[in-house]
Amino acid sequence: MQKEKTFVIIKPDGIQRSLIGEVVKRFERIGLKLVGLKMQIPTIEMVEKHYTLDPEWLRKVGEKSIQGYVSKGQTPPSADPLVTGNKVLDVLKKYMTSGPVVIMCWQGAHAVGIVRKIVGGTEPLTSDVGTIRGDFVLDSYQISDTVGRAIRNLIHASGSVEEANNEINLWFRPEELLNYRLIQDAILYDVNLDSILE
Repeated sequence: MQKEKTFVIIKPDGIQRSLIGEVVKRFERIGLKLVGLKMQIPTIEMVEKHYTLDPEWLRKVGEKSIQGYVSKGQTPPSADPLVTGNKVLDVLKKYMTSGPVVIMCWQGAHAVGIVRKIVGGTEPLTSDVGTIRGDFVLDSYQISDTVGRAIRNLIHASGSVEEANNEINLWFRPEELLNYRLIQDAILYDVNLDSILE
């Protein structure tokens, strides 16, 4: 379990708000190890590949978006989940290619779940205080839907181990991921703390 990896992107709004260090600090403080890191401006094609790695993503995000409109008593732009999903993808492509992003691979026990907990829910408005999105963003679906843009929520984090593996393989070449030991690994994972006392 200590070798579980997850994938994180600090999105363009996170870069523009100078929150790279804050994000990295939160993951490091809990004991995760950074094993891959790079910065780039994604292409539209790369963003589309990323969001459609799961062939069901368009339908799922479309259904979720339609449910969101209905729960607020609003009429969705379309009753067809694929049409709505494509609208979501279009605004994401514009958002994710608007500037540089930081792409990271983190490793550690329960990495996927831990990162998701630290990041918070997709909508900053409903994210808990203490999460990255809850502490640093005031955006909501209502605001983003009103002006027709993607929600500005600072970070993408993989939702499952399978998703993480697929995203890591898309964004990183194998040689870009490092295998090394941190001193803290002994504190977190060694059965006996034999190496503490001299």
